[in-house]
Amino acid sequence: MLDRLLEPLQYSFMIEALGMAALIGTVCAAMSCFLVLKGWSLMGDALSHAVLPGIVIAYIIGVPLSLGAFVSGFVCAGATGWIKANSRIKEDTVMGVVFTGLFALGLVMFTKIETDVHLNHILFGSLLGIEYSEMIQALVITSIAFLTIIIYGRDLLLYCFDIGQAKVIGLNTTVIHYIFLALISATVVASLQAVGIILTVAMLITPGCIGYMLCNSFWKMLGVAVGSSLISSLVGTYISYFINGSTGACIVLTQSFIFFWVMIFAPRYGILSTRLRLRQVK
Repeated sequence: MLDRLLEPLQYSFMIEALGMAALIGTVCAAMSCFLVLKGWSLMGDALSHAVLPGIVIAYIIGVPLSLGAFVSGFVCAGATGWIKANSRIKEDTVMGVVFTGLFALGLVMFTKIETDVHLNHILFGSLLGIEYSEMIQALVITSIAFLTIIIYGRDLLLYCFDIGQAKVIGLNTTVIHYIFLALISATVVASLQAVGIILTVAMLITPGCIGYMLCNSFWKMLGVAVGSSLISSLVGTYISYFINGSTGACIVLTQSFIFFWVMIFAPRYGILSTRLRLRQVK
């Protein structure tokens, strides 16, 4: 039994996959805390889908796919802000229109080009088949993202929590806004190798929700989110080996299991504890 459990660790591709899952899960968890606090869950979904046309264009002109994905995501975020500022439409509605339109555009463009790149690798990721160059790319992107969070973490926190207070104390909220969008886009690009376009949104939202339900302090929330994402990334990758399932889907399912467990049994905000307090009040 022990030999069977340790079997995945005998293969270099599994060691690399576990390392990349841990790295990407950590940076996604960090960003998810800011997204949940800001109430921008749909923005993560929008950017993860809007990168597809950028990937196709990057392939056509021969530049790195990650560069095309980053630019496409940033353009989507900028377009969303511009439409919201120049119309009466609410932000969540604008996001829904923009990201579905760009995703559809990407699908049409993809069907019109001849390529050896399989669409499933873009949509669902290919963590077990990740190449060395892609590992270096993800490492560089996540390092830049972590460094930016370290430098601008407190400013980003205030921007997400109370943008009015951020303006009052003299912060340039426009610059912070675009730094935040760039961080989201970079995180999405890094996540594409692990879970693909469709499941990236789960890694950008679920860990933050778990931390939010368990903690009253942002920095504690950040620690819990990173810890839960790290565990689910490693466990999901490990399980995918034994069941021969999609690695990204296994990671997301593990995160979802942790979320539902926390939602029910969380000491202060769980369903059971809330019902117990209501009974005591009655």
